[in-house]
Amino acid sequence: MTGWQPSGVITITTDFGHKGPFAAVMKGVILKRFRAATVIDLAHDIPAHWPPEAGFWISRSYQYFPSGTVHVAIVDPGVGTDRNILIVEHDEHIFLAPDNGLLAPLLDDAGRIYQLDSSSLQTMGLGEPSPTFHGRDIFAPLAAEFAAGRLLPADVGSETADWTPGWLEDPEVMSDRVSGVIVTVDTFGNLISNIDGSLIQDFEKPMVRFAGHDFEFKPTYGRVKPGNYLALINSFGVIEIARAEGSAADGLGSERGAPVVVTDDKSA
Repeated sequence: MTGWQPSGVITITTDFGHKGPFAAVMKGVILKRFRAATVIDLAHDIPAHWPPEAGFWISRSYQYFPSGTVHVAIVDPGVGTDRNILIVEHDEHIFLAPDNGLLAPLLDDAGRIYQLDSSSLQTMGLGEPSPTFHGRDIFAPLAAEFAAGRLLPADVGSETADWTPGWLEDPEVMSDRVSGVIVTVDTFGNLISNIDGSLIQDFEKPMVRFAGHDFEFKPTYGRVKPGNYLALINSFGVIEIARAEGSAADGLGSERGAPVVVTDDKSA
């Protein structure tokens, strides 16, 4: 990466949850190799074995961190198998994740994409990795070396144009209709889709159709009475369905992967 200037910041995104020492052990490994690192938890409550949500949050969050940040993402149902590991250079950041579709939202526009050469790990003084904890034995040491500026992706990988596609289709866009899916449900029960607000910027009267209901757009949650539903473009620039002072997910009985349609209801 030409002119790579590491910031010393590392973010970690996993489906480990907060039960047990797994995320903390990764941080310990990073700090043993690079004591000056700043390690930030982006999210550890990604649903188990659901890479699309991790990729969604990383692609929507990385720009709020300094250039030169290293982003590690581990939602890895194939850990210990012959699945590959990707190292991605994009927008002056480095992204490190299993090749299972997790980084798909970034790959089409990425500067360079590398496939890790596992034999290069021997030069880092690493032993044989545990087949069940690559986060500790591979990802954390690599992140530390990148963040410290002692290693570049090209030192440990070869460029590739072959990667696993994302699990979710991109939104389908037509002149008066955009179709997508729910990617994640946040702690408030808001149903967050993969439909970018820019895709409906020309709609005169956008209306969200979801789970057999139509929802009007509002600028924010407090513009409807408590208990009522609404649609909005959230702080990460995507369309979500919410329930004022309540949980849209609980009320509508929906979950990740459910279809969402936004129409331009000009007649309303």
